[in-house]
Amino acid sequence: MAVYTELAAETLEAFLGTYAIGTLVSFHGIAEGVENSNFLLRTTEGDFILTLFERRVNASELPWFLGLMQHLAGRGLNCPLPVSDRNGTALRTLADRPAAITTFLPGVSATQLDGGLCLELGKALARLHIAGEGYSAVRPNALSPAAWGPLLDSCGESGDVLSPGLTAEVRAALQLIESAWPLPDELPRGQIHADLFPDNVFFQNGQVSGLIDFYFACTDFLAYDLAICLNAWCFRDEKTFAPSFAAAILQGYESVRPLTEAEKSALPLLCQGASIRFLLTRLYDWINTPANALVTRKDPLAYLVRLRHFAGVSHV
Repeated sequence: MAVYTELAAETLEAFLGTYAIGTLVSFHGIAEGVENSNFLLRTTEGDFILTLFERRVNASELPWFLGLMQHLAGRGLNCPLPVSDRNGTALRTLADRPAAITTFLPGVSATQLDGGLCLELGKALARLHIAGEGYSAVRPNALSPAAWGPLLDSCGESGDVLSPGLTAEVRAALQLIESAWPLPDELPRGQIHADLFPDNVFFQNGQVSGLIDFYFACTDFLAYDLAICLNAWCFRDEKTFAPSFAAAILQGYESVRPLTEAEKSALPLLCQGASIRFLLTRLYDWINTPANALVTRKDPLAYLVRLRHFAGVSHV
């Protein structure tokens, strides 16, 4: 989450007047993340999240995301539920940008991870994958391996400023990963979150109370979603791999949805792919984020550490 587009209170009040969710009490921007402009709204009826869609999100795909959240919520998953206006429309326009309001979920993201939280995260991820069954609409992964080479090219040699030789190292790794990447029918596929970082998971009393920010969700390998979580949750201080965290995530996941042998074998490669994907998008954002944006930039080199780790293991 982030804020790129500022809103005046009177503009927001007029917008909220088309909904049946009360009148505006307060609002403020949310700085975490790097993709869209997000605001926490407090109205006389409760708390909500307003999202203005900015950068990588294709506006024509927004009904797919909102439909997925409606489907998952209907299957019992604790995720944001899109709020429709008085005319039954969930996707609107505000400040010349596509906009949507969703329900606010209780709980807080974890600032200090441990094995217990990782265990619960694994269970929640598997439940998400199972809940996604039956949502038949397909959205190809816009940040699949086919996108990684062009993304690296768009960064030029700027990565070498952060770490000498970075561009050549990533390009060589990318060639190896692309050549070994599983074919579409080789692993189970379904609807995945594709961005389930700790700040997108809420906890209450040690239990997952909600999963948020589905705007990278897509149809891809289920195990790739697991690989993303292993990257995002299992490196203390962004540097040191925590085997106990990884074991807890896998244990939690398989207690709900057992992995196939093919998925287990592919995990180290999928983890390398996840490392590359986030290294490149972080690098791109590091270069291109406006200086005046209310946004927290993420260090691309943290994912170089992950890439090197997963390239050196035979199993996770």
